[in-house]
Amino acid sequence: MRVAIAFGTRPEVIKIAPVYMKLKEEVETILIATAQHREMMDMMLEVFNMKPDIDMNIMRHDQTPNTVASEVLRRMEEVLKEEKIDVLLVQGDTTTAMASALSAFHLNLKVGHIEAGLRSGNLRDPFPEEMNRRVIDVFSDYDFAPTKRAKENLLKEGVDGGRIFVVGNTVVDALEYIKKNVDLDSKSPVNSENFILVTMHRRENWGERMERALSGLRRFSEETRIEIVFPVHRNPRVREVAKKVLGDYERAKLLEPVNYIEFLALLKRCAFVMTDSGGIQEEAPSFGKFVVVARETTERPELIESGWGILAGTSEEGVYNALKRALREKPTGRNPFGDRRASYRISRILLGKDYEEFEG
Repeated sequence: MRVAIAFGTRPEVIKIAPVYMKLKEEVETILIATAQHREMMDMMLEVFNMKPDIDMNIMRHDQTPNTVASEVLRRMEEVLKEEKIDVLLVQGDTTTAMASALSAFHLNLKVGHIEAGLRSGNLRDPFPEEMNRRVIDVFSDYDFAPTKRAKENLLKEGVDGGRIFVVGNTVVDALEYIKKNVDLDSKSPVNSENFILVTMHRRENWGERMERALSGLRRFSEETRIEIVFPVHRNPRVREVAKKVLGDYERAKLLEPVNYIEFLALLKRCAFVMTDSGGIQEEAPSFGKFVVVARETTERPELIESGWGILAGTSEEGVYNALKRALREKPTGRNPFGDRRASYRISRILLGKDYEEFEG
């Protein structure tokens, strides 16, 4: 068997890294980088000591989902033909994942979708990720669902149950690797511990939604005197709103973007998290942190149902009230997203060996 893994962003590297490490012990495994996000992708590859076998280097200034998709479709076909791949693995819901999987399907190659079955229920929220992941799941030969809920989503859509495998989320495996190999305590860019760690960047939150959410955050901080630590995304639309709402507030630390290790150090130190990120919803429970999800929808309801988070919406009042609740919450119980064996299960399945499903 000859397996290829396509990726192009930092979150994809994190989640494919443990799969790659496990697979390469058994079969020839090729890394194909699109470099949809060049700098952050490279930074993450260094953490896991990984090097792409093929690097398309497609990132361009002011790129759009359409330009990324068209370039990946064109280039991926050439690569897959030349490398004689048996199975292509993609992860998640990026434009790289969707276009790479579609290219493999057009060549009648097998496709494996890591993190299949996540659904928000709104095709345009998050955008374009909800559409991307639905497209991949339609034709994947292996739908590696992280949880039973994700499997149920796929079954409701008519996906053949014989190609759905509940394996857990590979991010839990990746975080375990980092905890064992990196001294996070020495990597934090701030010294304090009584702070809310904030990230906001999603396209659907640009503008008024983000302004309302950050206003609720500031109001909460002014009342409780809890500091805000906010590594601000480089996107000008995010920076404009962050500066407008929090730029003159003495308890808010607006940081330049941090690398992933620094972010995990902050996650380990913080009191709790407010985010619109999907990945952070999965990462926080591994560090015992409660999450306020500043979004209208979440494709990870397991976080809310297990008591590890609350869906706040993006109104000022909704965010403010959710933050008040977060101050009281001390979540306990197992991680709803994984048990550090997802990569092992994926490897066993691809090799046709027995495995036990994740019970999440």
